Amino acid sequence: MVLTASCGTEPAAPQEPQKRPASQAVVIVSGGDATSPFTTPDQACATGLAAGNTDTALRAHLLKQGYAVFTSPAMAGRGQVVDQTGFGPFGICPVTLPENMTVDSTASIDTAGEHLARFLDWLHANKGVTDVDVVAHSMGGLYSRAAIRVLTSTNSPVHVRSLTTLGTPWQGSYLSDYANGNLPLSDCLGNHLCESAMTGMKDEVLRLMSGSGREVNQAFLMGANGWNQFQSGVLDQIPVVLIAGKRFTMPGKVNPAVWPNDGLVALSSAHAVDVADSVLPHRRCYTVDDTHSIFVSNAAGLEWNTAMTWDPRVLDLVHQSIEDAPKALDAPTRQGCPT
Repeated sequence: MVLTASCGTEPAAPQEPQKRPASQAVVIVSGGDATSPFTTPDQACATGLAAGNTDTALRAHLLKQGYAVFTSPAMAGRGQVVDQTGFGPFGICPVTLPENMTVDSTASIDTAGEHLARFLDWLHANKGVTDVDVVAHSMGGLYSRAAIRVLTSTNSPVHVRSLTTLGTPWQGSYLSDYANGNLPLSDCLGNHLCESAMTGMKDEVLRLMSGSGREVNQAFLMGANGWNQFQSGVLDQIPVVLIAGKRFTMPGKVNPAVWPNDGLVALSSAHAVDVADSVLPHRRCYTVDDTHSIFVSNAAGLEWNTAMTWDPRVLDLVHQSIEDAPKALDAPTRQGCPT
């Protein structure tokens, strides 16, 4: 049977996205070693990538859905965000916020969280934001959890409505495991991309001597009295969606803390497989055939849309996660999550 349109019927006009109240915002948080500018719903960088190499595609997609989108400032080191050259450049950006509300993406997880919490409080005081849906890439998921703990303990007026993580190393990254002497290079099974990422991380950890690169390993996050344990209760009333990539796989017997992975984070870690319900009580999981970032895609000779923060399919998942947030706590937990 063939369906045809009735004669004289005009096609339906595309619907405009629903306008959200100004007090409800989406905040995008970038990850470790990232430098990302502060942007607002109507202000972004005038040259290069409008919101940096992590946030630009996410921001553009969510703005089209009618959200008020802010990107939190991040600097790979101390200080304020400055114009960037090289891979993923940007320049002539909006207001430069002070260091104490700029995430140092090389600092400790808890310090980064304190700065992020100040930024969220600043959004409340200066932009009237009260409800936030956080979309966090990579280490940004850990920074966000640290920030939520600060907001809760200080009775902040900012309410985090949902958290969506993309490639977040909930259980640590095999790169940091190797850099801290907890995992052998041989677990890469001769894969050049894996080996170069591991050795590059070790060089960075040795250079900095402290910070999130040294902390993002299984021993620090998952060990007895580890960081995750002390986050129990923080996410009790916050639904979380975990999006994980598995672009890279190896045949045969492998270490599941390494394979499959998105180039930086193993699938099992991004899905928080071993993270207790006391830490992560309301979760839903998705798996995508993507890399960790456009930097990884570039290194692997792939198109940028194979990276999870640039893949249109993932951007749709993020949108749906935000839309589902009001009723998510009533739905069964662990939908789509490995058992």
